[in-house]
Amino acid sequence: MTAVAARPAPDGGHDRRPPAIFLMGPTAAGKTGLAMALAERFPLGLVSADSAQVYRRLDIGSAKPDAATLARHPHALIDIREPHEPFSAGDFRDEALAAMARIQAAGRIPLVVGGTGLYFRALERGMGNLPAANDDLRAELQAQALAEGWPAMHARLAVVDPAAAARIRVGDRQRILRALEVWHLTGRPISELQHVGGDRRLPWRLLKLLLLPGNRAVLHERIQTRFQMMLEAGFLDEVKQLRSDSRLRPDLPALRAVGYRQAWQFLDEGGDDLERLRQRAVAATRQLAKRQLTWLRGEHDAFSLDPLRSGLIDEAVARIAAFLGTQHR
Repeated sequence: MTAVAARPAPDGGHDRRPPAIFLMGPTAAGKTGLAMALAERFPLGLVSADSAQVYRRLDIGSAKPDAATLARHPHALIDIREPHEPFSAGDFRDEALAAMARIQAAGRIPLVVGGTGLYFRALERGMGNLPAANDDLRAELQAQALAEGWPAMHARLAVVDPAAAARIRVGDRQRILRALEVWHLTGRPISELQHVGGDRRLPWRLLKLLLLPGNRAVLHERIQTRFQMMLEAGFLDEVKQLRSDSRLRPDLPALRAVGYRQAWQFLDEGGDDLERLRQRAVAATRQLAKRQLTWLRGEHDAFSLDPLRSGLIDEAVARIAAFLGTQHR
């Protein structure tokens, strides 16, 4: 187990904020299983930080814990929106802070678990002074994107906000749209506003645990095996049910989640070549895991654990016990 050297607490080492834990890792790394094992050993309350699991009816493809698991280990922030309803990183922060406060009031310790880096970053650092979404402006920008293409919209963003364009992928329509929307509403780059104003200090002292697989090939095998299990569990039927809802479109953020995007396209194409779907979805999930690992390696004051090694639970338990103090061991 390794760690980045921790900085002193802001109050000189006597941080009296209540404790909270972040458990972060790439897809298929075993985050949910470890979180539940830890909840058996410590008085924890679990909060999901997964951008697909917030949506109802996105069950199999999001690897959402099943009903029996959630009954034993409830997770806040699962099934709190319909797929057509917006849910931003700012919304996540507000919901997560409220959930963590409820957990603390119940005498438990919040453990936030998931792989959505933007959610963790928003929760820890805040969102800055960003304007609310503007439906009319969004509709206009989407119409322009339909006419010109998203690469052209990304190029436009690079002119007005080079810093944002550098970190936003050309295919990330949601974030391109939001960055351009902020520019038009405020005349200022989103990359600037995200670092302006507000007390962003999280009202909890944090232990950050990172699941970093030492063997990328084994993680890739897990990804492939898990997608096959999803197919066998009825993933395509789940997507067909979503497609029958007239409110849902493939460009909605919920349905651009990895797996759902490829399955929707597969069904649009006639649903004949299952192997092609499998290859597309597994490749996209591996790319997601790669991006998640890049983000994780940039985290500071965090302890890394290899989920593929034996003794993972014991290592995590020891780290949490040291963080909480002997009274929680």
